[in-house]
Amino acid sequence: MTNPSDKQKPLGINTRLAHAGYDPSDYYGFLNPPVVHASTVLFPDAQTMASGKQKYTYGTRGTPTSDALASAVDMLEGSAGTVLVPSGLAAVTVPLLAFLSAGDHVLFVDTIYYPTRHFADTMLTRLGIEVEYYDPHLGAGISALMRPNTKVVFTESPGSNTFEIQDIPAISAMAHEAGAIVMMDNTWATPLYFRPLDHGVDISIHAATKYPSGHSDVLLGTVSANARCWPQLLESHGTLGMCAAPDDVYQILRGLRTMGVRLDAHQKSALEIARWLETQLGVASVLHPALESHPGHDIWKRDFTGASGVFAFVLAGGGATRAQAFLDALKLFGIGYSWGGYGSLALQVNIADRTVARTDYPGPVIRLQIGLEDTADLIADLQNGFDAASA
Repeated sequence: MTNPSDKQKPLGINTRLAHAGYDPSDYYGFLNPPVVHASTVLFPDAQTMASGKQKYTYGTRGTPTSDALASAVDMLEGSAGTVLVPSGLAAVTVPLLAFLSAGDHVLFVDTIYYPTRHFADTMLTRLGIEVEYYDPHLGAGISALMRPNTKVVFTESPGSNTFEIQDIPAISAMAHEAGAIVMMDNTWATPLYFRPLDHGVDISIHAATKYPSGHSDVLLGTVSANARCWPQLLESHGTLGMCAAPDDVYQILRGLRTMGVRLDAHQKSALEIARWLETQLGVASVLHPALESHPGHDIWKRDFTGASGVFAFVLAGGGATRAQAFLDALKLFGIGYSWGGYGSLALQVNIADRTVARTDYPGPVIRLQIGLEDTADLIADLQNGFDAASA
């Protein structure tokens, strides 16, 4: 992509998404990059192999396809470098393994993605790393939890399933003052609506399975680092051999081209539905940070430039039977994990794993992924769910 001169107006996000990561003139003018399937890479002579002075040396160390996606992500993140891994969970585990050692202390927000918690409570503790959880509303108060051996503070905002907003700049400042690095799972907002590195985060993590893919058919993760952390992340990624498959990489790069317009549609429909839910007698509360009623709305408005299509609401009373009646009555909303695709999804949230940030909700928590269907049709489908739940 041709970079604009200093005198030109900066390119818009959709323009950058359409062109980032690959210049057609680099490969005979073809608009899309080649999908390079590679393990062995040949060297022109023994001296070149011995010196290592060749851009590509082996399939696990990068190809033109992976470079195209990593370059596009760097443009979005403002990062020094990005590594690609086979899943969103791998995007969490690789940097944690890269920056933690036996005897270290790590702080995780209590509202993290459950597989992240499971990895911390099993793998990290087995490796001799001390794991501690903190309340998502702590902000600068996290300084009280910092220890001489605290090496990483892990954040996720909004929180998984219940959408608490963290004060990322304040947490980052306190962590850096204590000598720790900050990681953030930013899958919900994507770098289009929140750029973690601009707010003090060192390592930005995304499940590209979600919005970058957009079609619920690819697993992939990205990990982007600032200049200070990039060399260690890159070295650890190569050591772990955690590389992504070329066809998956290509699918994510293709998804990026339309992510801006898709996210805008997801955001608009989700907010309209969230506001409708606030008016329903069967709803106790709606957990969407872009709503003025959300406790973290002011911080969200300060730091974020948009909201994605995932949020939750609390049924007004009832238990699992009522939640299941609601879900089973839905026809357009599928019942399934993940999100970020074109189709709407719903599920009952399980937050029994929380240890320091428990909330006693008056009824079951239902998480919605708002897809690209017509909003009026989705509202009618939800109304069917409420009718079934009240019966």
